[in-house]
Amino acid sequence: MPARRFLALGALGLSALLVVPAVATASSEAAQQGHGADRRHDASGDSLRELADRVDLHVGVAVNTDQLAADPVYSGIVAREFGSVTPENAMKWALVEPTRGTYDWAAADALVASARANRQVVRGHTLVWHSQLPEWLADPSGSTTTFTPEELRTILRDHVKAEARHFRGRIRQWDVVNEAFNDDGTWRQSIWYQALGPGYVADAFRWAHEADPFAKLYYNDYNLEYTGPKSEAAYQLVKQLQAEGVPIDGVGFQTHLSTQYGFPNLRETMQRFADLGLEVAQTEVDVRTATGVAEGTQNVPASALHQYTQEAYWSQSMQACLLVRECVSYTVWGVGDANSWIPGVFPGEGAALLWDEALAPKPQYAVLHQDLELAAGAPDRRGAGGGRH
Repeated sequence: MPARRFLALGALGLSALLVVPAVATASSEAAQQGHGADRRHDASGDSLRELADRVDLHVGVAVNTDQLAADPVYSGIVAREFGSVTPENAMKWALVEPTRGTYDWAAADALVASARANRQVVRGHTLVWHSQLPEWLADPSGSTTTFTPEELRTILRDHVKAEARHFRGRIRQWDVVNEAFNDDGTWRQSIWYQALGPGYVADAFRWAHEADPFAKLYYNDYNLEYTGPKSEAAYQLVKQLQAEGVPIDGVGFQTHLSTQYGFPNLRETMQRFADLGLEVAQTEVDVRTATGVAEGTQNVPASALHQYTQEAYWSQSMQACLLVRECVSYTVWGVGDANSWIPGVFPGEGAALLWDEALAPKPQYAVLHQDLELAAGAPDRRGAGGGRH
């Protein structure tokens, strides 16, 4: 493993958590070999899931339910490597309530059943969002609707309660409200905010808790990782919800990173929210970089430097979670590059996940494996704030 990996570990102080000075490390070469459903990808034979269990962390993945059902290599990776699963789309409003009052739970139920069979926990994603709303409810942007404010409040309440109640007792954490703020810290002008004002957030949390008092309830957003107006707006919202007695348990940091930007002060921002008495989680981690321009190279880093920077960002994001006791889960947004959302949204960027387009593990996999292996036995992650909640 290149020396830069150990320098990064020392800089963040992860070595202070170790109880044994010498541990085996994963090999990048081993991580790039083969991808059979039963093949191990690391030197020690342990999966990410097994290593994360030792530090009381749920390492998770966003799951494409169609691929889970159809591809045994994909489903094998999901079952072996991850202790937590999040549906990429199967619990979003447009899919579960395509017609008002008529619900289709088939795909989401299949994922929950698979998780139970594989002894995995489930993160529910998401109850309230401005995007991926059904056509009967809003325009594609989620900013225009034909319903009155009174009607929208009833629609929102009925949907939140119906979905949370359907999965009652089977969801570990719910992303109750997703992406309520713009990057400048102002409220996103969704149909919910325009019709109901900021109070819709508190209402959604209360309704979700009434329907499922067992689930941990999260506010989830992107770019909270950086100190700035958006993170501050979310922080003030959480404090207000707590002051009002609203049942909020955690904050999700999506952690969609790009190597063209500096690495955020992620550990500090997560700790700031954790100090409010909340759980924190990294909920949608991927690390995109500049890629080739020729056909078939959209998921090939543009240079060795881009690849190395990706590895460093993966390592630093995992270390940030390991060094915040209240960080209870670390979820990667997808398995292989072939199904990543990145190239379609950020042209010229990609290669954002841990497995390549053929579902062979990449060096990034070995990076996370090594960090989890080094942290094994860290007593500071056991006990108050950092255990399995």
